[in-house]
Amino acid sequence: MGGSQVESYDTHYTGVPLWDIGRPQLAMRELAEAGAFRGRALDIGCGTGEVALMAAALGLPAVGIDSAPTAIETARRKARERGLEVRFQVGNALEIGDLDEQFDTVLDSALFHAFSRPERIQYAAGLATVMPPGARLFLLCLSDRHQAGRGPRREAQGGIRALRVNQDDIRATFADGWRVDSIESATLENTRDAAGAPAWLATITRT
Repeated sequence: MGGSQVESYDTHYTGVPLWDIGRPQLAMRELAEAGAFRGRALDIGCGTGEVALMAAALGLPAVGIDSAPTAIETARRKARERGLEVRFQVGNALEIGDLDEQFDTVLDSALFHAFSRPERIQYAAGLATVMPPGARLFLLCLSDRHQAGRGPRREAQGGIRALRVNQDDIRATFADGWRVDSIESATLENTRDAAGAPAWLATITRT
């Protein structure tokens, strides 16, 4: 993300962002309860850390990165208060290879739809450097199933870009070096709409 985009995200954390519901998204909680997470876990675009903290509570070594320093400070405070070991750090999701680490499980809870199409390709290439064969990505993103006039459009809103994503977008991004195991309908909870927003939950394996 560019500097202006990073600054926009951090500014949102002076209050409560639309996407910060104070708990992991239901789709991620259900995956955790089903035992889908294993090994070292990376929560990419972690926000205030709820998904990484959930992974740590399961006993997994967990790392969370986000471009917003304010969000990272909140995540670190939560970890201290809950007595959980999670390494939270400020970082650019499009430069994830700079971590020079390997992860068995990568969790993307509402980050992917913030990227343009070229950025998605860069994102997938970066993930490929930190995920060995067999590692799995669980990706929850806004879908193209919104009713007309509702949900994010294909332009910046309030300084934050959010794009509706269709299944072909996901498959195209992860076409080379990946296996898209499933794409299921899901809901992305938020602080504005009680019913949440239509989303996709994709399970993707590094090959």
